[in-house]
Amino acid sequence: ISYDVTPVIEASVKKVLLTLGEAVLLVFLVMFLFLQNIRYTIIPTLVVPIALLGTCAVLLAMGLSINVLTMFGMVLAIGILVDDAIVVVENVERIMDEEGLPPKEATIKAMGQISGAVIGITLVLTAVFVPMAFFPGSAGLMYRQFSASIVVSVAFSAFLALSLTPALCATMLKPVEKGHGHPRRGFFAWFNRRLDATTSRYTKITRWMIARSVRFMAVYLALVVGVGFALWKMPGGFVPIDDQGFIMVDVLAPSEASASRTLDAVKTVEGQLAKTPGIDDVTFITGYSFFGQGPMTAQAFVTLKDWSKRGPDETADALIEKSDAAFKAIRDAQVSALAPPPIDNLGTTSGFSFRLQDRGQRGYEALMAAKDTLIAAAEKSPVLSNVSVEGLPPAPQIRLDINREKAAALGVTFRDINATLSTHLGSSYINDFPNRGRMQRVIVQASEETRAKPEDLLTYSVRNSAGEMVPFSSFARISWALGPTQVVGYNGYPAIRLTGEPAQGYSSGDAIAEMERLARILPSGFGYEWAGQSYQEKLAGNQAGFLLALSILFVFLCLAALYESWSIPLAVMLVVPLGVVGSVAAANIRGLPNDVFFTVGLVTIIGLSAKNAILIIEFAKDLLARGRPLEDATIEAAYLRFRPILMTSFAFILGGVPLVIASGASAKSQQALGTGVFGGMITATVLAVFWVPIFFVVVMRLLGRKHIARAEQPRPPSESESTAPL
Repeated sequence: ISYDVTPVIEASVKKVLLTLGEAVLLVFLVMFLFLQNIRYTIIPTLVVPIALLGTCAVLLAMGLSINVLTMFGMVLAIGILVDDAIVVVENVERIMDEEGLPPKEATIKAMGQISGAVIGITLVLTAVFVPMAFFPGSAGLMYRQFSASIVVSVAFSAFLALSLTPALCATMLKPVEKGHGHPRRGFFAWFNRRLDATTSRYTKITRWMIARSVRFMAVYLALVVGVGFALWKMPGGFVPIDDQGFIMVDVLAPSEASASRTLDAVKTVEGQLAKTPGIDDVTFITGYSFFGQGPMTAQAFVTLKDWSKRGPDETADALIEKSDAAFKAIRDAQVSALAPPPIDNLGTTSGFSFRLQDRGQRGYEALMAAKDTLIAAAEKSPVLSNVSVEGLPPAPQIRLDINREKAAALGVTFRDINATLSTHLGSSYINDFPNRGRMQRVIVQASEETRAKPEDLLTYSVRNSAGEMVPFSSFARISWALGPTQVVGYNGYPAIRLTGEPAQGYSSGDAIAEMERLARILPSGFGYEWAGQSYQEKLAGNQAGFLLALSILFVFLCLAALYESWSIPLAVMLVVPLGVVGSVAAANIRGLPNDVFFTVGLVTIIGLSAKNAILIIEFAKDLLARGRPLEDATIEAAYLRFRPILMTSFAFILGGVPLVIASGASAKSQQALGTGVFGGMITATVLAVFWVPIFFVVVMRLLGRKHIARAEQPRPPSESESTAPL
């Protein structure tokens, strides 16, 4: 098979499966580093395959397939899947070490302390993805794949954390003596000492920051303004253009070129491609291209070698650049190498699709002049490259000029003239007649030798009103003109299709904005619209802000219902911008645009940032309810949750590393998804552990006075002097 596009699907799925395995391995190593016991580590690890199998079953019931997008969602969910189980196991392990309880009793006590946090985390991580499932358009279809896979995975994770994980803890864990739960020598002993020292310093810093909460809230507001501005200035995009294992080559000879002349150019292109390393096979179709059909056109589908057999300088982008440089030496045709569109049926190439419209009925000549003006301005722009007409160029045409007065004087009507031309140059059906038992049609047409030259038109005769035959030469003349090869319309207006690409260092969103800016210089009466992938990109860009706001609102309302309070959800949601800081910074460092995958990453960061805040605030709320002062309850909650927050966060961060450093098939998509989540989770952890206690204290002082007043009421000694949950 010389041309086959299915290998990219197979390779992409295999690559994502490999990424999935790498993520599971890295998560396992992080858990083993913190839990330091193979039994403790196996319990959360068992959750992963069970949850993923359940997810696949639900996706099948929903009519979804196991594709690259759903598997991306599962890779993202790997770090989330073990979160709930880690929280349970870590709390059981801590109680067994500090209180010396048997596994079963320690599990019962641990579940009484963290069941609310597990439920809250699950509600947050499911609610944040729910709005994605209801967005329209092509972006909505992609959002739906992510939403379904992640929401179902998280739901299974929570169910297992509240059922299977406690059962495994009670049966698999071995009793330990009080204070002897951690190794006292070796690497793990050194790691625990360093972690304990870090936790102590963290507690002191947190106390110091809470005492200066007004100043740090001012710093937080400055961060919010800064990240908002950076997010607004990020270049836009739709989806990354991945190496799909093949490229296309378009050959367009001059409009008057014959098929043999086009074939000579095709042979030259084939010879050039055969000498290019990294190319496996070339399939040419003459007389056809995505831009039109005719003897002057040809289209090649160039199959590349397998990704594992190509070096870093033999990617699809690199081969397109090399081929375009070599094709410039071809004089007989305009030859260009093109990347296929990232999504089928959304355009013919990976470039933008611009439609220049004649909305004021200015005419063909004015439309051509406007097109030339726009292309000339685009060629001078540093943002754009390869801007051209997406179609066939004008071609010489024979113009038959009718002298109306002479024709009328000779008794010839336009209807008769049109009928005669249609019959001679085309054909006309006369009737049917029986011939040896079969009915055959009678079709008339001028013979081949009488319609071979333009002058033959003047030899035709038309019958006038008196029944006489009048030759065309008596009322018509022939002239040559340059006219359109194609008649293009778009949404009811005469139009010209333009395509192009962003220049090196610019995104598709930059190219769209630049074309819109250049279109403003056109005379009145001309407008434009976007089509294909560019239209979907504009639609997705307009939806992104609304999607993020709706996700935040869903999470806030779920937390408000769970805690029956407005203040606690507000303290949780204030942490969201701290995660966005890292996402925006990481994307800008790698030069990635604000596209659909980046938006999915931001939605994920909203949920994960809130998850870390819940782990601290849930314990602080319980300590406050037991009568502890606000600041002391907050600091102790931060101290108790510091280790599990680090463990779950690093599990997710390292689980996303394979996405960040991905190569081969679907590498750009994996990098676009993983980079924002990776950077966002780092700041959502490093900054949130310091700012969440401040948020809780400030919000409770301003809005949660009832909670504080209830906590400060006199309580029975058995309750007020009871030990705070650890």
